[in-house]
Amino acid sequence: PLLFCVKMGFLIPAIVDNPDGWGPCTLPEEYKDIPYAPFSKSDKLGRASDWINQGYSKSRFGNQSSGVNSAFNFFANDEEDTFHLVDTKTVSRPKYGARRYQHNRNNNRRQQETAARDSGAGAERERARRERQQQKKNQWSGFWNNRNNQQFVYTSSVDIRPEWTVLDQIQLTSLTKLSYDVSSEPEEITDCGHLKFYNKTFDRIGAKQEVPLKRFDKRVFHQVTTSDDPIIARLKGAEESYVFATDAILATLMCAPRSVYSWDIVITRQGNKMYLDKRDRSNFDLLSVHETAQEPIPDEKDNMNGVINLSHEATVINQNFSQQVLQQGGETLQMAEKNPFVSDNEDVAPVAYRYRKWQLDDKVSLVARCELNAVLDYKGQQLVCAVRSLNEFDPKVTGIDWRKKLENQRGAVIATELKNNANKLAKWTVQALLGGADQLKFGYVTRAHPRDNYNHVILGTQFYKPKDFAAQINLNVNNMWGILKTVVDMCMKLGDGKYVLVKDPNKPLLRLYEVPMDAFEEDFAEEALPAETEAPPEVNEKPKEADDEIEVPAI
Repeated sequence: PLLFCVKMGFLIPAIVDNPDGWGPCTLPEEYKDIPYAPFSKSDKLGRASDWINQGYSKSRFGNQSSGVNSAFNFFANDEEDTFHLVDTKTVSRPKYGARRYQHNRNNNRRQQETAARDSGAGAERERARRERQQQKKNQWSGFWNNRNNQQFVYTSSVDIRPEWTVLDQIQLTSLTKLSYDVSSEPEEITDCGHLKFYNKTFDRIGAKQEVPLKRFDKRVFHQVTTSDDPIIARLKGAEESYVFATDAILATLMCAPRSVYSWDIVITRQGNKMYLDKRDRSNFDLLSVHETAQEPIPDEKDNMNGVINLSHEATVINQNFSQQVLQQGGETLQMAEKNPFVSDNEDVAPVAYRYRKWQLDDKVSLVARCELNAVLDYKGQQLVCAVRSLNEFDPKVTGIDWRKKLENQRGAVIATELKNNANKLAKWTVQALLGGADQLKFGYVTRAHPRDNYNHVILGTQFYKPKDFAAQINLNVNNMWGILKTVVDMCMKLGDGKYVLVKDPNKPLLRLYEVPMDAFEEDFAEEALPAETEAPPEVNEKPKEADDEIEVPAI
């Protein structure tokens, strides 16, 4: 065979160099009508055609979107304009199909009843029946309205006189943000009184082995105000600036944001000294009950579970419990000095007073009288204690039955008390911290019967370290010192005179009044108050149903 070799030619194509980028410099004829979107090599191509961007042609600010990608958007054809989606949603039917004509039957019945009344057939009986239905309806509607909108208006702790001048107002919510660090340890000035030892057998009491609460009617509990304290009077001549107070007054100020009920503190400025006092014959020393609960307690004097009667009951329970848990007889712990408030032939409750000094700043010092109730012998150490009692008055109101829950769910009981009595527990903790107590003893006391506010039983006890309990109830130590420092700085700027700091009874507000120097004294004449605005009962009043047995001693 004969082979032919054919030599194929090779033509070199024209190469166009694009100095400004890559790609052709001119558009070929075959690609002339095809849209082109410029992009960079670094761009990430997410899709070749945008089928969902049609409904978002405008940006969030109403501006038209750029036309870069609009060429790749999907547009429906003309024939699709007549296309409609089929509604696949289920058709709602009447809830009661068999009664869809009930409305018409009711209308027919009303028309027949109206015709019967007009014709006189059973008109009187029909009218009486409709009146009973309306009364029953109004009764239930009124019950639910009152239940949902239950509000009580509380009275002020002190009668605000028209001649008093308002100097300042403080919102309690603003006090929660304050902070001040008193880093220095308090200086011990002196100790007075004596203490008895705690009886450890009360730690073994349970709800099934309840113990009746005894009454100490003849025992005297002194509650002397600051300016009448002879130990504090020794420092009156000092050149240093002092603020004098008691632990109860300081605790009330430091826990002011948690308070709901009204209270007042008398402030006296004398040169570089300031005295924080309570008024004589006031309710300052009464313990509050159910103060911070969601369902408030009515402020009714004749109600056994009213605010005043519950406060008297809780105060007497606390005093009796603090004496019953002590060892009767036996040794006592004597302090450096005797009780400065004891009179001759007087059965005074064993108590110790610690006078301590804190340096608030470079110019002002704080001196406070702190109270302790017992001493505990623990592993060879003598621990001083503050003894307090929590009381239950009605399980239906408090929301938890102590007799059922205290044995196995004690945490739930203390959590309920923290919710209903947050202010009282915080003040007790502050007093224990100020007095330097090693332990804070709590007793659980309830009524023998919910309708008997005279007889009580002890269901159990519990103890905490004050610092640990303060952390548990979210009590910030720097915040409580910040509140006190703010009040002290505000009052130190005032001139010599007498002032009153009052907590508003119905608002989270503190008001500072300037009052006459003879205010609240025995010779200060006050006009009689109307019956509807009468001040609450005095401290030395007797609680209802216990007039012949219990008496809160007057100061």
